[in-house]
Amino acid sequence: MKNFKIIICFLLYFGAVGAQDNVQVVLLAGQSNMAGAGNYGLLDAITKNRIAKASKTVLLSFNGADAKPLSYYDNKPTEKYNFKKRFGPELLLGVTLAEKYPNKKFVLIKRSKGGTSLYGAWSPNWSLEKSKAVEKGEEKQQAKLYSMHIQDIQRIVTSITQKGNTYNIMGLCWMQGENDAAKEVAARSYKTNLKELYNAYKKDLNVEKLPFVIGQINSTYGRFKEGPEMVRQAMADFCKENNSAILLKTTTNRKWKDYPKHTDNVHYNAEGQKRLGIAFGKKLIELNK
Repeated sequence: MKNFKIIICFLLYFGAVGAQDNVQVVLLAGQSNMAGAGNYGLLDAITKNRIAKASKTVLLSFNGADAKPLSYYDNKPTEKYNFKKRFGPELLLGVTLAEKYPNKKFVLIKRSKGGTSLYGAWSPNWSLEKSKAVEKGEEKQQAKLYSMHIQDIQRIVTSITQKGNTYNIMGLCWMQGENDAAKEVAARSYKTNLKELYNAYKKDLNVEKLPFVIGQINSTYGRFKEGPEMVRQAMADFCKENNSAILLKTTTNRKWKDYPKHTDNVHYNAEGQKRLGIAFGKKLIELNK
C-alpha cells in the first residue's frame, strides 16, 4: 500500500506515463544538524519564493515518509525551539540544485536522528553491543539508521523505475559526528567507520562512484576533550584520500560567522541552515562536473 502511494505521487509529479525522466537522487544523512533546527518563519520572502519554485521539480522524503514537494516539516514548539515550521539543509540544497539545473527533476531522500553515532546507530555493521557503548536510551540503541536509510532509498528508486523513469544517484550529503566526538572509542575509530559507511552505500546501492559531501563538525560537548578535533581531522583526511569526497569546512570560532548557530552553540539556526544547504548544493555540483 505504501509503495502504491509513492507511485501515485510520482505519477502526479512527473507527468503521465510515457514522459520519461532521468531523476536525480540526492541522499542526506546524519544526526541533529541534518535533521535541522532552522525556523522557516525567519526566512525572507525572496528565499521562500525560491523554495516554492524549486518545489515544482524537487521532491523530499524524510525519515521514510512519502516523497512530497520540497518544504519545511512540522515542529512541536518547545522552550528551546518555539516555532512550528522547521527545516534542515535540504531546503536550500534543493533550491541550489533546481536553479542550477532547471530542466532536471530531483528526489531528496533524507534520514536523520539527533544524538546518534556512526559507531553505533549509523554503522552498516551494526551490533547491539557497539550501539549500547555509545548511544543513550533504548530507542537509539535499537536504531539501525543505515539499514533504514537503504530501505528508504530502495523503495523510492523502485517507484521511479516502476513509473518508467531512470534515475541517477547524484551523491550523499553527510552531517554527523558530534556524538562520536564525545566518546573516545567512537572518535578514535571515526575515519575507519566513515570508510565502512561510504563503501557500504556504494555496495548496497550498486554504484561505482558516489559523490560524498561531508559537513565538518565543530561542537565541543562531551567528556573526551580531544574528540572534536579528532573527528574533524578524520573527515579532512578521508576527503584528501578520496577523489569522490569533498569537505564542507567549518570554523571552530564560537562566533559562528560562517554558519550561524542557536545560543546552544551546537545547532544551526535559520541563517546557518540556509547557508549550509547552499554550501552542500554547491559542493555536490562541483563533484558532479
